[in-house]
Amino acid sequence: MSIAIQICLIVVGLIHLLPVMGVLGGAQLQRLYGLPLSDPNLLVLLQHRALLFGLLGVFLIAAAWRTELRPWAYVGCGISAGAFILIASLHPTHNALIQRVVLADWVAVALLGIAVALEALARRP
Repeated sequence: MSIAIQICLIVVGLIHLLPVMGVLGGAQLQRLYGLPLSDPNLLVLLQHRALLFGLLGVFLIAAAWRTELRPWAYVGCGISAGAFILIASLHPTHNALIQRVVLADWVAVALLGIAVALEALARRP
């Protein structure tokens, strides 16, 4: 079970590392989200978002081996992915690239759910 939990956390971590390329600039962010980035303020916000997702991804991967980090990883990632899914559902006219992020977050939430369930099973007497 431990290996399955680790695999779930690593995959979720890798999902969250995908947008980190956006830190490099507007061209990468435009490819990720399909948005025109003519406003430098939007560029700053999206680059910061990319950096935060990179940190979350590294934290999730670290939690694969550091069991004491797992509750924080589950909660942090669950809130982040769940909030994005909720916010995107409130704006149903988002583009196909944003929908791809929504689908990736659904995968992340499902894998987190599997990991949490496996943790609970492993702790049963």
